[in-house]
Amino acid sequence: MPETSYILAVLAIVFCITFALRAVPFAMLKPLRNAKAISLISVWMPAGILLILALSTFRSSIGGDLDNVWKALVAVVVTIFAHLAFGRRNLLSIGLGTATYILLLNLV
Repeated sequence: MPETSYILAVLAIVFCITFALRAVPFAMLKPLRNAKAISLISVWMPAGILLILALSTFRSSIGGDLDNVWKALVAVVVTIFAHLAFGRRNLLSIGLGTATYILLLNLV
């Protein structure tokens, strides 16, 4: 079993590295806050990431079964409708879309 001082030294190093990795991006962002590119990225990046995740999910869940395509599209429409109709509440819209897709897969 390692000595207590060795364990404490490792924990201190891990703490410093973790703190630095989490603090450095915020320190770098402060001078860039007013940059036009950063504000543009902050608007479009979340939507782009969501699109990539959605397309990846469709590809893996639908696979080669064309019967599942319409089910996925109905779930997408429900998700978009819920997102716009209920005040852009992400958890609610994603939950309703997921529930729709699961119900369609299991009942139809």
